[in-house]
Amino acid sequence: MTGFGRGTAEANGIRSTVDVRAVNHRFLDLKLRGAVLAPALEEAINARVRATIERGSVVVSINVTRPASASDVRIDGDAAARVHATLATLAHSLGIDGPDLALVLAQPGVVVPATDLVTDEVPIDPAVLAALDAALTQLVAMREAQGQALGADLAARFAELAALRVQLATVAASVPGAVAKRISDRVTKLLEDRTELEAGRTLEGSGAEGRRGWLDPARLAQEIALLADRSDVTEELVRLASHLDQCLALVSGSAPAGRRLDFLCQELGRELNTIGSKSASADLTAAVVEGKAVLEKLREQVQNVE
Repeated sequence: MTGFGRGTAEANGIRSTVDVRAVNHRFLDLKLRGAVLAPALEEAINARVRATIERGSVVVSINVTRPASASDVRIDGDAAARVHATLATLAHSLGIDGPDLALVLAQPGVVVPATDLVTDEVPIDPAVLAALDAALTQLVAMREAQGQALGADLAARFAELAALRVQLATVAASVPGAVAKRISDRVTKLLEDRTELEAGRTLEGSGAEGRRGWLDPARLAQEIALLADRSDVTEELVRLASHLDQCLALVSGSAPAGRRLDFLCQELGRELNTIGSKSASADLTAAVVEGKAVLEKLREQVQNVE
């Protein structure tokens, strides 16, 4: 899910501003930008972000400032002298007055940071971490609001899939019987022409050899039962119902569920594909196609879930 948070904090005379931006990502991809930080502080920031966010591409931007004071800078006298001489020569060649002190001080290298600043030794960790906590709080609030909307949409789509599963179960219950009847009717039609059947018996011979031309009713029933069993999708429907129950429980819960929902959507697709491959009914195939369309929308949304 996407989100943004900004936090500002001050400690030990040091002011820190932290921005945290998050966009959709399958895993957690964390990047730190801005001020140069000590390794220990970077590790602390990583730990706090990972404890708060499970999925997303997260960018943490850190800005640290110290209050300005006279001790923060010094004037490089040698550089000032060189700059003044250069500007004076230029002014003389142009026939103008100058340079004044403000112009000299404005030149690069004249006013430089002090090398013995006491504030350089002051730890910035408290200010940065406090600002990070405030930014994460804002980010989480934004993502939670977005998550509520996503949760409602996902729940509706999972409910739609559950209704389709009931439809699949209703249609599938009649498929084995329909398959058996269809095959039996075809065989009966083939055997109606007694003339062709008797001709077949003649070609086969007489006695025991001739009786081979007759169909064995027990064998026919066995073949029909095997074909009907191949079109049975009871196991797939049971697993489909179990996966949907888990999905609805995750959506209604408060714990991070994005990765588990992603996995369950893959399993839902697997069961629908198996049902489609076993389908011996146009109605069953149509319901499977509709279920796949709903599942594809679910997969897109699940990628946005924490």
